[in-house]
Amino acid sequence: MASGKSTVGAEFVRLGCSLLKADELGHKLLEKSGECYEAVVAAFGRAILDADGKIERRRLAMVVFNESGALEKLNAIIHPVVFAYEQRWLQSQVVPIAIVEAAILVETGNYKNFDRLIVTWCPEELMVERAMARSGWTEAEARRRIARQMPIEEKKRFANFLIDTSGTMESTMEQTRAVYIALRRL
Repeated sequence: MASGKSTVGAEFVRLGCSLLKADELGHKLLEKSGECYEAVVAAFGRAILDADGKIERRRLAMVVFNESGALEKLNAIIHPVVFAYEQRWLQSQVVPIAIVEAAILVETGNYKNFDRLIVTWCPEELMVERAMARSGWTEAEARRRIARQMPIEEKKRFANFLIDTSGTMESTMEQTRAVYIALRRL
């Protein structure tokens, strides 16, 4: 979260790769017409809905990140659907490089379904700053969400490629292009 993966993903698209954003897919699944809407409302109650009956993600997040076992319950509903979609999407791609952008690929074990793993990373303090600026969260909210993810130093051990996004944008783009060239050579 807030590690620069969307910025890196956009550069991969500019270079000619296909990109699937797992978070956006997850959001679509929570829409009223989405495949997971009914199950999530049944699991977490109508208090997560706005006046129009839509799942208000901030309300859902308050439950998920504050109640023991709630995140696991939500993931058990959404992840199987997301993982199945990702596999269908990957099989349909005709470009040489297809990338799935996902925040918790290692934590879920789903990284094993991919040929290579690219981990974008930056120091936690920068992740907190970015999350607060992007989402309007308090520092406590940002830290609570980051704490629910695997520590970045541990996640880095799973990576085939690392992209440090804590420097300049040009540095991040140079690293991304280097990974792209390495992937093209495979």
